[in-house]
Amino acid sequence: MTKQFLMAAAVGLLASSGASAAIVAGWTMPTAVPAATTGTSYTYGAADVGDATAGTSLSGFHALAATTWSSPAGNGSTYSFSSNNWSVGDYYQVAVSTTGFTDIYLSWDQTRSSTGPSVFDVQMSTDGSNFSTILAGYTVIQAGAAGSGTLAWSSVNGVQSAFTTTVASISGADNQATLYFRFVNTSTVATGGTNRIDNITVSSGPVPAPGAIALLCLAGLAARRRR
Repeated sequence: MTKQFLMAAAVGLLASSGASAAIVAGWTMPTAVPAATTGTSYTYGAADVGDATAGTSLSGFHALAATTWSSPAGNGSTYSFSSNNWSVGDYYQVAVSTTGFTDIYLSWDQTRSSTGPSVFDVQMSTDGSNFSTILAGYTVIQAGAAGSGTLAWSSVNGVQSAFTTTVASISGADNQATLYFRFVNTSTVATGGTNRIDNITVSSGPVPAPGAIALLCLAGLAARRRR
């Protein structure tokens, strides 16, 4: 009975959240940046999930050479991609091919320290040189702020959706040999302030809700236990 209930609930959630969507490429940050990594740029590497991970990359670019790149706790995952010494115009960037894919969505989790950058733009390019803004002035919320009703960014308590931002059905993003997305800081902050990003997903259509995926995992576990 438990297995049937979980499967039915999961199927219902998947149907309501776009089960036909495909993940083109996603970064769940399964590995850590080496300790004491500094410099104006760092390339984290290729996507670890999705149907088109070949040739993908995630990088960070800063003006200040004193920038430290690191991997603190992620949002429902072991690691995230983080940096300090932010200047206006510094950014994270992903590169991905959307050849054969349409109705492109971009989703990611992001947070900051109390003195970290709080306002960003998302920019897109098809050539890596000419960028246009597809989301202007979005706010990055602070995790673990003092007071009631605050939000926890945690590696063990599952994905907190308040940290998630999504840009849907992006014009000009379909069927591109290489597509670049930049998360560009537009705020002036103290050099010690940090900002971290996690669970970056480029998809064809909206990705299933995390709850549906979790229920499917539980259903599979229940089935194995009954054998």
